[in-house]
Amino acid sequence: MAEINGYDMPDDLYYHKEHIWARVEFKKVRVGVTDFAQKSAGDIVYVDLPFEGDEVKQGEPFGKMQSAKWIGELYAPISGEIISVNEILGGKPTLINQSPYESGWVIVIRPSNLEEELKTLMTHKTGLADWLQGEIDRVKVQTEGA
Repeated sequence: MAEINGYDMPDDLYYHKEHIWARVEFKKVRVGVTDFAQKSAGDIVYVDLPFEGDEVKQGEPFGKMQSAKWIGELYAPISGEIISVNEILGGKPTLINQSPYESGWVIVIRPSNLEEELKTLMTHKTGLADWLQGEIDRVKVQTEGA
């Protein structure tokens, strides 16, 4: 587990700028919410999940997540067909807070354009640390100004 500024950001994952991670698992991609996003949101109280068989497009919303202080959309890090949905989140959405990279995953996608789309996501080698620091600074400015 790699840490950046106090946030767990595993180095085997790809990251989308909307605080979503993607883990390539053979011919499928598991998707979830980053540690930064779940900590910023606070305790997750509701997750609006898509359905198996739904098609998702990279960068477009596929669901919503809600905490007591925040409602936000979940964005697809890659395009493809949803082949699995973490139904446990319906009754226990705080799994995202407790285990964002393991039991708190959200969906699994059968990718339609994996090689090309992975190139557009961040990794530890392609600017993830700088981007995360920018997000930390942005949130800090917003909360200080509130």
